[in-house]
Amino acid sequence: MRTRAVSILAMVAWSLAGAATASADPAITGYPGSIAATGDSITQAYDADSLFPPGVRPQYSWATGSSSKVNSLYLRILAANPAIAGHAFNDAKSGARMVDLNGQLGTAAGQSVDYVTILMGGNDVCQPSEAAMTSVADFTAQYSNAMATLTAASPSTNVYVVSIPNVKTLWSTLKGNAIARFVWAIGGVCQSMLARPLSTAQTDVDRRARVLQREVDFNAALASVCAAYTQCRFDGNAVFNVAFVASDISTRDYFHPSISGQKKLAAVSWSAGYWGP
Repeated sequence: MRTRAVSILAMVAWSLAGAATASADPAITGYPGSIAATGDSITQAYDADSLFPPGVRPQYSWATGSSSKVNSLYLRILAANPAIAGHAFNDAKSGARMVDLNGQLGTAAGQSVDYVTILMGGNDVCQPSEAAMTSVADFTAQYSNAMATLTAASPSTNVYVVSIPNVKTLWSTLKGNAIARFVWAIGGVCQSMLARPLSTAQTDVDRRARVLQREVDFNAALASVCAAYTQCRFDGNAVFNVAFVASDISTRDYFHPSISGQKKLAAVSWSAGYWGP
């Protein structure tokens, strides 16, 4: 998700020599030899280090990052299967919405990867207004189309779909921070949820509840569509349920995960995935 707006599932059924599996899933017999990450600015680790100038920091990506400070999914797989070295692609784009997933999965299919991660939907929730959010019907159709594209082009690629982080948790965690409120207002950050953050007026309370419900509905769509594919796994809302704290959020935009937030995303998504404990 970008500053103005707030992403897989997968593991391949490859049997790599000497690679043990921590999953009981009969389709998974080893670690993949390549990975592609799709999604938005969260997966690009936008502003993760809170340094100037602002921008993407893909080395800190929870999915494909190279920094030991995060210990991404890629690095965790690399420790078990050195053959994946150099075969990690970050195809996510800052500002992307679900309508953009089709193109990203097409790119991943062209890279002939074994394993694709998806963390998409934050920007469909985080918009300048509640009315501007993507409808559940459009979100579901766009996601279904993207999955069909990947399956047709690369049927052996497994997908790991991660739930959208809870944007209301961001609000509740930082609403008492005056600097965060200033940045949200002047930057127009996720105003569907973050507008008038201290207001207790019923209209604002109701708006936040509706925005949260839209996100819950999006995550339900992610789970439902994924369940239709044998090579797809959903995280069971593990990331949505993450208890982020203030230190997990960038102090540049007060919106994106910090390095510690990316580390937490990597740990939680790994545990809910194919090789978790």
